[in-house]
Amino acid sequence: MSLLKTVPWPGGARVAVSLSFDDARPSQLDQGIPVLDRLGVRATFYIGPDRARERLPDWQRAVAAGHELGNHSLHHTCSGNFIWGARNVLENMTLEQMEEDLAEASRRIRDLSGAAPTTFAYPCGQTYVGRGEGRRSYVPLVARMFLAGRGFREEFLNRPDFCDLAALAGTEMDGVPFEKLVATVEQAAAHGLWVILVGHDVGTQPRQCVATGTLERFCAWCRDPAHGVWIDTVAAVASHLAAARSSRPT
Repeated sequence: MSLLKTVPWPGGARVAVSLSFDDARPSQLDQGIPVLDRLGVRATFYIGPDRARERLPDWQRAVAAGHELGNHSLHHTCSGNFIWGARNVLENMTLEQMEEDLAEASRRIRDLSGAAPTTFAYPCGQTYVGRGEGRRSYVPLVARMFLAGRGFREEFLNRPDFCDLAALAGTEMDGVPFEKLVATVEQAAAHGLWVILVGHDVGTQPRQCVATGTLERFCAWCRDPAHGVWIDTVAAVASHLAAARSSRPT
């Protein structure tokens, strides 16, 4: 049963799709954004401000073209079980430290781009700080600071009438063939859901990469009116849901 009667998508679309990319990787600028711009697709880029500063004019042009720059934290803090993250680990952090990290990242992104980010992506899809009895979710913190927070590699898609905007499901896009991406969207369209796809590099890298040709084919497919897809940034879709919920009778 479709959920569109409770939260309709603009223009009578059957499904909402957002493309998101993490880490401000150079290939996103060199390979990804030219494809997106050519096909008229706006995407969300979750950046670390220090890395983004290395190619600041390019990111500023992306913002001018309508793409969203989101907060991906200052230090990309993940679990210490990842060997590469041993110096900045969630298990050693407090909620106060995480709040300072996110606030500083937002401040720097605002200084770089001229606008404060309104959405956040949890590094590694992990949503906690501390360990054992002291382990705490920082989803409530994200809910206070941002319009929306996006996870990674969840097993579900986002119900427009129910999803927690501070803990949205992100579906992996790296290495996924065109046919499987389309199948995921068609499955979501049967129920009027929101699919947030998550990628990293764009091109031919051996891992964490969306093939350029796949991205191009998928964007063109989504833009075809026959398929009933509303494709827009995470902030745009989250704003639509927030407005629809606020106007819904209690």
